Amino acid sequence: MDSVRVAVRVRAFNQTEKDAGCVCIISLALNRITIWDPRNRRNTKTFTFDLAYWSHSGFVRNEEGILIPDGPTSKYADQRKVFNDLGQELLSNAWQGYNTTLLAYGQTGSGKSYSMIGYGPDKGIIPLTCDELFKTIKQNQEADKQFQIYFSMLEIYNEKVIDLLSKHPGGLRVRENSQRGFYVEDVKLVPCENYNQIEQLMEEGTRKRTIASTNINVTSSRSHMIITVQFKQVFLKDHLTKQSNINLVDLAGSERQKTSGSEGDRLREGTAINLSLTTLGNVISALAEIAMGKRMLHVPYRNSTLTKLLQPALGGNSKTLMIATVSPADICYEETLSTLRYTERTKNIQNKAVINENATERLVQELKAENAKLQLKITKIRNSGKRVEEETAELRRLLAGNELLLVEIQTSWEQRLEKAQKEWKHQFVNLMQERFMIQMFPYLSNVNVDPQLTAFVRHFIQDGESVVGQSGNFPQAIIIRGLGYVETETNFFKKYRGVVGMPSGSFSKNIAEKHATITNQNSKVSLEPHGQARVILNGVLIHTKVKLAHLDRLILGSNSTYLYVGYPSERNNEDLSKYDYDFFQSELAKVEGFDREALGHMGRNNRSVDPSVLAVLYDYIRVKPMVVEANQISGDLHKDFSFDLEVKNLALTDSRGSDLTKEVMVKVTNKVTDQIWVWSKAKFVNRKFIMEDVYQRFVDGQNISEDRENDPFWDPIEAVHLGSAYVWLQSLSYCIVLEEHVEFRNSQGKEEAILQMNLVPCNPSGQPLGEKEILIDPTELVGHRLDFQVQITRCLGIKWLKENIKRGIQISYRVLNHPYLFHSEPVWNTVNAKVDHTMQFAVKCVSQELLNYLQNHALVLDLWGLQEGCEEMVFPGNFEVTDKGSIIIDYVGSQLLSNKDEDKGDEQFSELYIKLSKLEQETDLLRNINRTLRNDNVMLQTAINKMSDDLSLASRSGGKPFHQMNPQLFGWRSTSKASCEVDFAKALKTFYKSMNRVQSQISGLRQHRPPVENDMELLQMYLHKQSQGIKNFGDQLESCINKLKNDVSFIVKKKRENTTRPGENKFHSTKRSLSEV
Repeated sequence: MDSVRVAVRVRAFNQTEKDAGCVCIISLALNRITIWDPRNRRNTKTFTFDLAYWSHSGFVRNEEGILIPDGPTSKYADQRKVFNDLGQELLSNAWQGYNTTLLAYGQTGSGKSYSMIGYGPDKGIIPLTCDELFKTIKQNQEADKQFQIYFSMLEIYNEKVIDLLSKHPGGLRVRENSQRGFYVEDVKLVPCENYNQIEQLMEEGTRKRTIASTNINVTSSRSHMIITVQFKQVFLKDHLTKQSNINLVDLAGSERQKTSGSEGDRLREGTAINLSLTTLGNVISALAEIAMGKRMLHVPYRNSTLTKLLQPALGGNSKTLMIATVSPADICYEETLSTLRYTERTKNIQNKAVINENATERLVQELKAENAKLQLKITKIRNSGKRVEEETAELRRLLAGNELLLVEIQTSWEQRLEKAQKEWKHQFVNLMQERFMIQMFPYLSNVNVDPQLTAFVRHFIQDGESVVGQSGNFPQAIIIRGLGYVETETNFFKKYRGVVGMPSGSFSKNIAEKHATITNQNSKVSLEPHGQARVILNGVLIHTKVKLAHLDRLILGSNSTYLYVGYPSERNNEDLSKYDYDFFQSELAKVEGFDREALGHMGRNNRSVDPSVLAVLYDYIRVKPMVVEANQISGDLHKDFSFDLEVKNLALTDSRGSDLTKEVMVKVTNKVTDQIWVWSKAKFVNRKFIMEDVYQRFVDGQNISEDRENDPFWDPIEAVHLGSAYVWLQSLSYCIVLEEHVEFRNSQGKEEAILQMNLVPCNPSGQPLGEKEILIDPTELVGHRLDFQVQITRCLGIKWLKENIKRGIQISYRVLNHPYLFHSEPVWNTVNAKVDHTMQFAVKCVSQELLNYLQNHALVLDLWGLQEGCEEMVFPGNFEVTDKGSIIIDYVGSQLLSNKDEDKGDEQFSELYIKLSKLEQETDLLRNINRTLRNDNVMLQTAINKMSDDLSLASRSGGKPFHQMNPQLFGWRSTSKASCEVDFAKALKTFYKSMNRVQSQISGLRQHRPPVENDMELLQMYLHKQSQGIKNFGDQLESCINKLKNDVSFIVKKKRENTTRPGENKFHSTKRSLSEV
C-alpha cells in the first residue's frame, strides 16, 4: 500500500498582484506551510505535506531566460528542483514497471500549468521528464532489449473527451472492460523516437486546445488536460514486456469548487462543466475516509468522465503524486486556504500499485481465447432464433475491440514508426513555414487567460489589406467567429499550407462580416473599424483609423484579445509575458474608471491598501469579460436578458460612516418586462457555467428548450436594494427633534430618491418632548428611560418608479441592535410616495455605552424596489413592547461594535470627517460652560436661600417683603435659570440641525466621482462643481460655528448682566477658551 505523495508550491506574485500592492500571507518552513487571514493575522492555519516549495522570492533570471536562485542562501525552488523531486520519482516508478500519475491542482492562475509545462525556456515537469526519459534510454541500449514510447494528449471539457492529436472532430467514448478498466476508445497513440517529436506533439495539441477553448469562452481554464506517456520495455529473449503508463494531469482551475452553486442558488451544481471537479472532490473525500478506517459503501468513480479515467491513480494500480500550486497574495486567501485543505485530504489516500509485467505470447493467447468465447455466444444466440439485438451488438463490439488489440500487439514497432514518420515530415514543413513568417511580417498574437494557451495563434499581416471578420470572402482574411473563436486563412497559407477547414455550428454575431481592416503599407500598419464594430485599442474604444505600434493591445468584438507584434526591426527581445490576460482587463477597467483609486480605501501613507479592495479589483477584472460573454450568449440564444457588472457598497457606509466591504455583483435585466435581479459573483459564475452548457448544446444542434425551473436565465422575482440613507442619531442624546431631508444613494453614490423623515424624542405616551425638555448635557440621560419615534413621511423623486411606474418601494431599517428589521408599508405606482410610517421605541435604561453609540452612529435606512410578482417584506413576529405599545430595545454594545468593518476605526474617515471631530472638542467645551452655569446656579441658589431666611426673619419683625427689598435679585432669580438654559438649548438645537446639513454636504462630496469619459470639458465641469461644493461646505461649517459662538456669547453676556455673583471670572475664562477654538 502506497499513500499519495503531495507537494505544494508557492508561486511568485503576478503582475496584477504586484500592481495592487498585495501582501504575502504564507510562510514556509521545511515541509510545513502556514497561512494567516489578512483580516486577522492572529488567525493562522498550518499544514504539513510530503514536499513544499518556496518559489515566491529569492530568484533572478539568467541569460537563458530561466529563473534560478539569486544566491547560495536563497530558498527559491526552481523548475529543476521540482523536477528532481517529482519528475525523477515518476521516472523511477516507470522504469520499475509501475503505472505512475502526477496530478496538478490549484486555482486558475496559481502556477500549476507553469509547474507542469513551463513557460518559454523555463521548462516544467512534463518536458523535463520526457527529455530525461529519452536520455536514460540512450544510456541503456542493449541488443536484446527494445524501448517503445507512445504519446497521447487528451482534453476533458463538459464531460466530453477530445483527442488533441487527432484531426477528426468530435469527442471520444470512454469504455470499460475487465482487463483494461476504463479507457478512451480510438485515442491516437503516437510512437516517438526522441524528445523533439514529443515537443512538437505538445505544441500541436496546445494549438488545437487554444482554438477549441475560445469556441465558447476565453475567460477561464475549465478543461482538464491528460498527457499519457506509455513506456514499454520489451525483453526480446524472454518474450516479456514491462509497461508503465505515465499520466500527467493538469486539472481545471479549482476556484469553481467554491463559487459554483454557492449562496443557495436554486441551480446548485447544475452543469456538467462543474461535474468533474465536484466528483473528484467526492472521490478524494471517500477514499480519505476509507484510509482513516471508516467504512464507505460507494466511491463515486462512475459519476464523471475524469474520475473514471483517474480511477487507477486514486486508490488503484498506480503510484500517484499531486502538486498543488497556490498564490501567496492576500486577495487569494480564500482560494489558497481551500486548495491547502483539499490537498491535505488527498495525502491520506492509499493505492495498490503492482508491476505491469506481461508475457506477449501469453497475452495474445488470452485475447484469442476470449474472442473464441465471444464468437460462441453470438452463434448460440443466432441458433436459438431469439432476437436480442442489443446483446448481440455489444458482443460484436467487444469482439472487434479485442481483434484491434491483437492487431496492435502484433504490429511491429518499426511499422508504427514508419507510419508516424510521414506525419512528422508534414508537420515539420508547417513549423518551418510559420517560423519563416515570424521573421518576415508583423502579426497578431492571441492572449488567453491561461498563459499556456497564449501566443499559439498568430495572424500574420502581409502587405496590403487584411479584413478581420466572420467572412472569409476576401483575398486576405482573418476570420473570427463565436465567443472569441478564431480561425485564419490567408492566401499565403492557401499556397503554402493548404486550406484550413472551418468549424461548423452556429456562431456569435458579436463579430461583423467585415469587422475591421488592417492595412500594411510601406511597413506601416494601421487598423480601421467598420461601422459600429467594437474594437478596443489599449483599453480605449476606437471608431476611426489608427496607426498600430509594436506591443499595442487589441480586443475585437466581445473578448478576442491580441497583442500586436511589429516588424522584426521593432522588436527588442521584450518579455511578452508581461502582457497577459489580466493586463488587458486591468487596462480596460482603468480606462472605464475602475481601479484602486476609484475604490478608495487608501491608507494615510498612500501605500497601505485594504485587502478587500484588492480582492474586489481582482474579481472585477476576472468577471468583467464573463459578463460580456453572458450578454453575447443571451443574444445568440435569443434571450431578452442583459448583464451589467457593478460593485456592491462602492459608495455606501455603515452606521458609523466607515466604508462597507465591497463585493462584485451582477445586475440582470429582462429587457422586455423591465424586471431586475442582482446576483452575487458566486451565483453569476455558476449560472454562466450552465449558460455555456446550454450554448454548447445549441452549437451541437441539440434541443435547448428548458422548463423555467432549469433555465439559467430565470429566477423568481425579488425585491432589489436601491440605496441607503443615513440619519445621525446624535440629536436623540440631547432630546432634540430632528426633521431631515436626506438622499437615498445607490452603491455607485448616485441619488435614487429624497427621504423626508423625523427622529422624535417623546414621552412614553408618544407626546413629543418640548424645548424645555432639551438636555444640554447628554450624560443626564444615563440611568433613565429614553422613548423616541421614527417617522417616515415621504419619499420623493424615486428613479425606480420613473423608469417603470408599475413598480413599488418599501423602506427598511434596524434600530440599534434590535434583532429584527423594521419597514414601512409598500407603496406602489407613484414617483412621490406618501409613506406615513411611525414606530415608537423605548430604551428602559440608557447606558454610557448607548450614549456613546448615539453620538457616533447613524440610523441606516434602506430603500427597496418592489416588482410585480415579488414578495413584500413583512414583520417577522411578535416584539416585546411596553404597556403603552413602544417596542423595547435592550441595548448590548458589544453586538454593535463587533462588526468587522468597525475594527478599521478612524483610519477610514476622510479629512472632512476629521474636521467634524474638532467640533466634538467644541461640544466638550460647551459642556464645561454648562457645568459652570450650573455651579453658579447652585451658589446663587444657596445665597438666595440664605437671604430668604434672613429676610423672612426681618419681615416677621415688620420689614419689607423680599421682592420689594431687592427687586434686581428677585428678577435674576425668576429668569436666570429658565432664560439661560432654554436659550442654550435652543442654540444647541439650531446647531445640530445645521450640522446635519453639513454632514449631508460631506456625504455628497465623498460620493461625487470624476467622469469616466476622457473628456476635458466634462472634467472641467466636475472640478468646478467639486470646488463649489467644497466652498459651500466651508461656508456652511463656518456659519454653524460662528452662530454657535455668537449664541453662547450672548448667553454669557446676558448671564453677566443679570448677576455680579462670584464665578464671573470663570465665565470670562470660558469665553476666551471658546474664542481660541
